[in-house]
Amino acid sequence: MNSPILIDRNEILKRYKTIDKYTHKGMQGHTLIIGGSYGKIGAVCLGSKAALKTGCGLVTAFVPQCGYDIVQISVPEVMVVTDDHEKYISEIALNLDVNAIGIGPGMGQKMATQKALHDFLSNTSLPLVIDADALNILSHNPSWVALVSPRTILTPHPKELERLIGKWYTKEEMFGKAVVFSLVNQVVIVMKGAPTYIVDGEMIYVNTTGNAALATAGSGDVLTGMITSLLAQSYKPIDAALLGVYLHGLTADIALPETGYQSFIASDIIANIGRAYLSLEN
Repeated sequence: MNSPILIDRNEILKRYKTIDKYTHKGMQGHTLIIGGSYGKIGAVCLGSKAALKTGCGLVTAFVPQCGYDIVQISVPEVMVVTDDHEKYISEIALNLDVNAIGIGPGMGQKMATQKALHDFLSNTSLPLVIDADALNILSHNPSWVALVSPRTILTPHPKELERLIGKWYTKEEMFGKAVVFSLVNQVVIVMKGAPTYIVDGEMIYVNTTGNAALATAGSGDVLTGMITSLLAQSYKPIDAALLGVYLHGLTADIALPETGYQSFIASDIIANIGRAYLSLEN
């Protein structure tokens, strides 16, 4: 196995693109976040706001009807489209011009939602980040992985990764299985954890930012929004994954002196994305 490449500031600066001073919101990309179900609309609010704060010009959230008011009030900068069903996603019918899509946060695994994901994957070739319940649905229907477009980014935590690639008993076996899965399915895998590893075929990267403060509800939803935002801004999938993970971890390093480990929450990640970006400019 190749030794992991350290994702540090120097590595990120090779990939980071500064903003054109003459840009406008239409040039900064349009992100779509699909997810949410009754009681879990917050996941989409976090992902959508994170996408905006990571630099995307436009963000739309696709949620069940029960999420309409919640998203509109929580994140007024985000546009909202709703499913026909009140409490969960039953059909992903879109007529939007978007550049990248993040799907899965808070989505649940109702049978209608599973079918909606199947039909969505069968009909999209846009840059894509698959997270949370969308990953779990794929685990329940392994043949559907073949529907996933090449260069899609998967963002599993350890249990979601295990459901996707199978159990492992050593770290070497975990990496071996992940590399094979990445190669066979032509996907980038963000293996969330401490530390976070990114697998792109036979290339393995290890992130150098972040701390235990990130072990908090909604942290992964924010990461999905950040990576999807970078995809919408025309970053290559591997660069979007690496920059997203690096900035996500850096927010916790920046905030820690003020919050400590215990009181840091997912919204603090979003609040510190700007400061993380500024550290790349200095």
